[in-house]
Amino acid sequence: MISRLRGVPAGRSADGLVLDVGGVGYLVAVTPGALARSDGTREVTLETYLHVREDALQLYGFADADERELFVSLLGVSGIGPKVALAVVSGSAASELRRAIALGDAARFQAIPGIGKKTAERIVLELKGSLPETLDPRGDAPSSAELDEGITGGELGRAHRP
Repeated sequence: MISRLRGVPAGRSADGLVLDVGGVGYLVAVTPGALARSDGTREVTLETYLHVREDALQLYGFADADERELFVSLLGVSGIGPKVALAVVSGSAASELRRAIALGDAARFQAIPGIGKKTAERIVLELKGSLPETLDPRGDAPSSAELDEGITGGELGRAHRP
C-alpha cells in the first residue's frame, strides 16, 4: 500500500494532481484541502490511499491522516465507492463530518452531490459508534443528550446543520 507521498506538484488535470516523486509522476485524486497544500509550494506531503481494482490502481490523496481515515471508513459502508467517499471527505472537515455522524445528521450528507437520502442514512447508521469521538468547536465532546437529540432529529440536531 502506498500510504504517503512527498514530492513536487508537477501539474493538475481534471482527474487530480500530478505529484513528481523522484522522477515518477503519480496522478492522485485529491481533496480540496490536499490541493490547497500544493498551491505555491516547492514540495508537498500527501497522505494517500491506493484503491486496487481488477482493471485499475487509483491513488487518492488527503491533506492529513484524519481525512484518509474517514475516507477508509466510508469505503466500508455498503454502496460507497472511492469517488463518492472522496466527495464526502471533500465536502467538509473530517471532524465536522464525524460530528454529523455522531449526531445522526443524515441531511448533512444528502447535500453532497451523488448522495441520496438512503445512502446518507446508511452512512450515519453504519458509521455511528465506530468512529472516534470528535470534539466540537467549543472543545467539548458531544454529550449523550446531544447524541440522543441528533438521533431523533430534535432541535439540537437541526441546529448543527450547515
